[in-house]
Amino acid sequence: MFSRLAAIWRVPELWKKILLTVGLLGVYRLGFHITLPFINHEGIRLMQERAAEGSGGGLTNVLQMMSLFSASNLTQGSLFGLGIMPYITASIVFQLLGTVYPPLEQLQKEGESGRRRINEYTRYATVLICLLQSFFVVRGLESGLLSDGESLVLPEYQSIGWYLTGSLLMTCGTIFLMWIGEQIDTYGIGNGISLLIMAGILAQMPVVAADWVNGIRTNGVRIGTEQGIDKLLVMAVLFVGVIICVIFITQGQRKIPIQSARHVRGRRVMGGQRQWLPLRVNQAGVMPIIFASSLLLLPYFMLSQLAQVWDDSSLLNTLAGAFTPGSGFVYNLTYIVLIYFFCYFWTAITFNPKDMADNLKDMGSFIPGYRPGQRTAVHLEQVMTRVTYAGAAFLAVIAVIPTIISTTLTNNDFRTASFFGGTGLLIIVSVALDLVQKIDSHLIMRNYPGLLDSDD
Repeated sequence: MFSRLAAIWRVPELWKKILLTVGLLGVYRLGFHITLPFINHEGIRLMQERAAEGSGGGLTNVLQMMSLFSASNLTQGSLFGLGIMPYITASIVFQLLGTVYPPLEQLQKEGESGRRRINEYTRYATVLICLLQSFFVVRGLESGLLSDGESLVLPEYQSIGWYLTGSLLMTCGTIFLMWIGEQIDTYGIGNGISLLIMAGILAQMPVVAADWVNGIRTNGVRIGTEQGIDKLLVMAVLFVGVIICVIFITQGQRKIPIQSARHVRGRRVMGGQRQWLPLRVNQAGVMPIIFASSLLLLPYFMLSQLAQVWDDSSLLNTLAGAFTPGSGFVYNLTYIVLIYFFCYFWTAITFNPKDMADNLKDMGSFIPGYRPGQRTAVHLEQVMTRVTYAGAAFLAVIAVIPTIISTTLTNNDFRTASFFGGTGLLIIVSVALDLVQKIDSHLIMRNYPGLLDSDD
């Protein structure tokens, strides 16, 4: 393995791409420590102390979940506070519109030129979404809605002019992050947007590790303590086991046999090879968890706001607590139902069995036992329905693991538990596998063994 890693530095083009990617990710992390000019840093310090003591409340869990899949930080008034969440939102909207809006569907079929037009529209939509979201974020920081009741805007700057200034600065920060992602795509290695999200998730690991080290120094590692050796061993085994399962399912495929038709040209017989059509078990990727997590945030915020203006708010507070991430049975059950729904929904808009059957027919290939055309499309749809059920079950298990760990092992520390499952772990594993595969492609092109190649 070390010899294969050393081979990376024998390929100048590859290590230059890696260094450029690391440098741009460093710029991205540096920007997270640059706050808006009117932010109250003393308020940030007090809020962080409460979060470290575990007294941040349900809102803290909600904001931590939002930051996991958007590379954002809404609670500290950072220049990059929105992360790339607006760009992700715009991309998802245009991908969904491409299935129901004929002009966009036509652009998708035009190849590279159509893709560039759609990317241009996505950037414009990102700017509009940024302006709206950043204004509400600044107002939320001023009112204490996003900062656990602590106003993070200095009193002398609480005016509409400074709110608009903050909105423009946060919008510029998101556009700059979008530019960094595109530079990584063009001149670096890996998917730029995915690497930004992965870097944002991994940046929380040192904070979690520091909390555990401080707890061990205070309470020791005796059995029965909050950071006891028994819990550490269980969490270490569970962490490795979850990663292995995630890799297994992420790489898992359902292979459908395909036979190409034979063609006789004089005395030569061409074609007739047997191949495989791979269908991924987790066809929807991490999107169902992102959709389900985002949708479950709405009941919490709506019920919390209604509880503040309602006279008798005990029932609303109870319902808001039921929809808090990591709260218990109601949240987990709703989470699982939404994951199943969005798994089938996302697979339905990204996997078109009719087009795939037509492509096989045009290439002169067929699935043994099924006629080309409609029968093949029906068979592919049936197989994909069964495979999606298994993939949705896997995503549901991974999604609820943080809730189970936070209530049983980490004393309701949702930030620590989020590294054992859910969106964060799926993104880390998926992006890491994609990055390794792209590094392998550069090595194999130059006759070096790939990192994933097995030893013969």
